[in-house]
Amino acid sequence: MNASAKFFDASAPVAFAGENAGQGPAFRWYDRDRMVHGRRLEDHLRFAVCYWHSLCWPGGDPFGGETFLRPWHHGTDAMAQARAKADVAFELFRLLDVPYFTFHDVDAAPEGASLAESVANLNAIADLFEAKMASAKVRLLWGTANLFTHRRYMAGAATNPDPEIFTYAAGQVRAALEVTHRLGGQNYVLWGGREGYETLLNTDLKRELDQLGRFVALVVEHKHRIGFKGPILIEPKPKEPTKHQYDFDVATCYGFLERYDLLKDVKLNIEQNHAILAGHSFHHEVALAEALGVFGSLDINRGDDLLGWDTDQFAMNVPELALVFHEILNRGGFTSGGLNFDAKIRRQSIDPDDLIHAHVGSMDACARAFLAAADMLDAGALTAPLAKRYEGWSGPEGRAILGGQRSLADLADRALQPGFDPQPRSGRQEYLESLVNRHVWRSADGTG
Repeated sequence: MNASAKFFDASAPVAFAGENAGQGPAFRWYDRDRMVHGRRLEDHLRFAVCYWHSLCWPGGDPFGGETFLRPWHHGTDAMAQARAKADVAFELFRLLDVPYFTFHDVDAAPEGASLAESVANLNAIADLFEAKMASAKVRLLWGTANLFTHRRYMAGAATNPDPEIFTYAAGQVRAALEVTHRLGGQNYVLWGGREGYETLLNTDLKRELDQLGRFVALVVEHKHRIGFKGPILIEPKPKEPTKHQYDFDVATCYGFLERYDLLKDVKLNIEQNHAILAGHSFHHEVALAEALGVFGSLDINRGDDLLGWDTDQFAMNVPELALVFHEILNRGGFTSGGLNFDAKIRRQSIDPDDLIHAHVGSMDACARAFLAAADMLDAGALTAPLAKRYEGWSGPEGRAILGGQRSLADLADRALQPGFDPQPRSGRQEYLESLVNRHVWRSADGTG
């Protein structure tokens, strides 16, 4: 591919046009400089374009080959292809005017014949990234290592029955973590794509969990050794490609982190599609992570409710997103995390500019949802009824129970007193659902 060749039809960064936005790429809701709760909208949402789906996926599926025919996917010089891909990536970042991007090691640079060659390739492309970032707006939200595609990882990486493969994975993660640190990454992600099992007939669960706990501890130790300040993030997913993954959902990850004393340094990167596969809502997983103090970041996409696999579609469901953002904003918003577009255009969306339209549409949906969330929070639409529902626990008796000042006998004796007959109160679910819709349907100026 000629590095100077034009890939996208668009040339100017996508701008905010408000209600006057036409059919071309333009934002109706994402006004990046709009102040919301004391911060610019861009600083709240912290959008990141991911390297893998956007630039590495060829458009194939289990029943058919590539459809996109990207020029950098074909050639004999793998490093030249990687450099061409980087040129297009940074042009995409510029056109979308996003503050962040994310990548796996093998997305950015080709694997070599040895780990040493792979690390050299990664560092060479990191040099290119560093040079491009010097004159660009975009920064690195997080990096990660792909420990699931190569055949050596068919039985997992950290949980592999062979300690030699565990060792190889450690070398790969050290390189990716150090490059992430060098490029100013704000987080580092561990996604256990094959850290699970296909059958219990050949699986020692306790051994594999102990191996995984030790591996994550080694990453945390190295993070401190090199001075990396961001959190390590684990991404929950219940299955696919394995039948059962050890990072099944938020609750499972919390128990794992507590067991192996990792809660101080490790948080969670939550994805909507993974939540659906685990039998939960996106809202549930984010709310639980916030409640347990392990919320870190979001992969922003959506799954198809009719399909039982990871479809990774661009997030467009405004009411669902509004509830998630309400949860996050109510607890102070993102710190080092953000919204990573771990999403892919459909394999029939073969025009290069479809990548731009997909990101713009989802960024606008997120912005609209976030404004609705802020509006709900300002109005106390959900927080006030919630506080009212639990107000008894803030009273003297409720505090005494939770504070250990009442025994079971004390409570039983009180319940036996004449006239003690507590009555249930309405949960008002339909009323609250209508309130959410009311705030989502409001126009940009807050009317309607």
